[in-house]
Amino acid sequence: MTTSARIACGCMLLCFSAGGAARAADAPPERLTMAVPGVPPVFSGLVAFVARDQGFFKKHGVDVEVRPFDSGVATAQAVVAGGVDFSLSPTAAIVRMVSNGNVDLVGIWGMEHADWLLGSTEPGRAKCDLKGQSVGVDSVGGARAVALGEFLRPCGLKVEDVKLVSLSSNVGAAMIGGQIKLGILHIDDIPVIEEQTGKPVTVLATYRDVDTLTHYNLVVVKRDRLKQRRDAYVRALAAIVEAVRFANDPRNAARMAQIATVTGRTAKLAGKILPRLEKIEFWPAKTDGLSRANIESVVKTEKQLGGIRPGKEPVSYDRLVDGSVWKDASALLE
Repeated sequence: MTTSARIACGCMLLCFSAGGAARAADAPPERLTMAVPGVPPVFSGLVAFVARDQGFFKKHGVDVEVRPFDSGVATAQAVVAGGVDFSLSPTAAIVRMVSNGNVDLVGIWGMEHADWLLGSTEPGRAKCDLKGQSVGVDSVGGARAVALGEFLRPCGLKVEDVKLVSLSSNVGAAMIGGQIKLGILHIDDIPVIEEQTGKPVTVLATYRDVDTLTHYNLVVVKRDRLKQRRDAYVRALAAIVEAVRFANDPRNAARMAQIATVTGRTAKLAGKILPRLEKIEFWPAKTDGLSRANIESVVKTEKQLGGIRPGKEPVSYDRLVDGSVWKDASALLE
């Protein structure tokens, strides 16, 4: 081959290479759908909206539609049914689904510290004076109902001993309207109820009062889908972790309060709520939120409460969790 021919060939290769790089850069982002709990969404799913509204999903090459569902259990069921790609769902419910139904869901990120509390608008209510009482929850078998079981256990009661009132994420609104006097609430419900009623909410118990090794939520995906589209999930999780860092930065307080209006709270109220959540390390930024001790504690509790049916094998930590996705997502951020 002559020198001129070699130069021409090299130029052609460079052109093809440059064209390929341009096409890769211009490639449309991979599309995913993420389900979050509550209609309107509760604060736990707020980081998904931060990742969307701040452009973090787009930055990491994914186009994620964030879809609210009535409850955390419903979000997980949507993943199993194939309607959405991944979800933020209550850990206890996932443990039940995998243990009882052999559903192949895997957790790739988690929130260890639940903000559940048992609240009452009735002054003087005793913590264990609950038998036969109506208690607001999200749904039968939902995250609030599961939390209620934890609150009842020290009192020698079970969920069957009270009357469940299913209200999705509107438990606080029902207490404001006087429909119920007892409810399983989030931290953000308290200032809203007190502002609207002009009366203090009596906190009968917080989740940490009944269980110090808590685990609240998991981001879950079907194992086969994770295998097929792992890179897209890594990028989506990188966006969520970046959203958590954004949320925990005090310099972004005003912007966070504005994004938080998606929950139905005003920016003013959200500004009061967010510091309380940061105080309990609601959204982990430095870890994957998948502590073995915390998750195994949930599995143990579900077996004790009967959430895992007799004869069913409780899911193991190693089957339930894949920490490698978070490691790769963190590497992207670095």
